[in-house]
Amino acid sequence: MTTPATPTVPDGRPPRDARTFIQRFSSTPRGARLARRLAVLQLDLWGIPFGSDLSDAAALVVAELAANAVTHGRVPGRDFELALTRAPGAVLRIEVSDARGERCSLAPGGTGRSGHVGESGRGLLLVEALADRWSVHERLPVGKTVRAELDLPRRP
Repeated sequence: MTTPATPTVPDGRPPRDARTFIQRFSSTPRGARLARRLAVLQLDLWGIPFGSDLSDAAALVVAELAANAVTHGRVPGRDFELALTRAPGAVLRIEVSDARGERCSLAPGGTGRSGHVGESGRGLLLVEALADRWSVHERLPVGKTVRAELDLPRRP
């Protein structure tokens, strides 16, 4: 990653003056669709209008990360979690956590383990194209979190 992620307090949480939305969803296609829909609704409540370029980009990132959590990160009986943070400093952070600890085969920068993208992994290329930064983090006690950040336009 070439630029640092949004600042956090030492335990990894966003700063106190950030706006945060956190929700767990069933690890099903229906849960992934609901995550996308609620994300767009929450962004609209935060003043990021439905149908705007930023809202559409965030919706696509949430849809892809949620679909990956349901398809590749599913552990029977465990949900996935969506966290949206509108942090001071004009950054929208999208985090999707699942219970499977294996990391994705595509790392930020567009290179997979073998140097090419096969039948899967194309969705993360979409995340990379839309997000200003993205990364994968270990989630304690179990699982992983995929974080994508979109820079918000500065207001005059």
